[in-house]
Amino acid sequence: MDTNRHAGRVVLITGGGSGIGRATALRFADEGAKAVAIVDRFRDRLDAVAADLESRGTTAATIEADLTEMEEADRAVREAIEHVGHLDVAVSNAAAWTQEPFLEMQDASWRKVIAVNLTAGFVIGQRAARSMVASGRGGVILYTASVSSLGGSPEFSHYNAAKAGLANLVKTMSLELVGHKIRVNAVSPGPSDTQQSVDLVGEELMDKWRNEGFPVVPMGRLGSPEDMAAAFSYLASDDASYVTGVNLVVDGGLTAHAYSVPST
Repeated sequence: MDTNRHAGRVVLITGGGSGIGRATALRFADEGAKAVAIVDRFRDRLDAVAADLESRGTTAATIEADLTEMEEADRAVREAIEHVGHLDVAVSNAAAWTQEPFLEMQDASWRKVIAVNLTAGFVIGQRAARSMVASGRGGVILYTASVSSLGGSPEFSHYNAAKAGLANLVKTMSLELVGHKIRVNAVSPGPSDTQQSVDLVGEELMDKWRNEGFPVVPMGRLGSPEDMAAAFSYLASDDASYVTGVNLVVDGGLTAHAYSVPST
């Protein structure tokens, strides 16, 4: 790990209180970030991550916000800039989902999942980009998409649609913002060991997959938050200075598999 990779940079991360967001915040701190502003719904998680950041010598700013509302997403960016001065990197990572069959899906579930996964991503990205343009410094805007952006999965039609929209938004943003020296990319995690996964399937099943492996993925394991943090760190770094408009899939080979001939 290069402790100077992000030296002096100022970073905003939504969903920064746990899972991929937390791991990404700590990765930037370990690699020299000057300040990290984290956004989350849960105050206790914000405070815990802030303490970890401060212990690494990185200034931490915490913003408690509910990103189902556009106004809250807008406020999150404004308050982050007020706390840390400007943004070099913005990571829109917050996510929400429910598990509901398409025919039975509630309108409120659709609105919530689209709001957090897609609409908040638009607001975070646009407001961060406006700030980067105004500063004249350029910057990097990153998104947590998903392998669900690449295909369907039953009972998650709202989540899949939102992530597919996000992956396409990244491409258009990258073209419109390249003249302002702003790069825009996404990371698409495969099945991962995060708090939201625990919330979805329960601790007992997650423990089974941790201990016995996850056979759906060719590498035989779940992704870790640190796997995704490493991808975000690369995309935000000067090593990726010629990379924009990309949806980087980090899934242990899951989406590489198209078909296997049945053995019987």
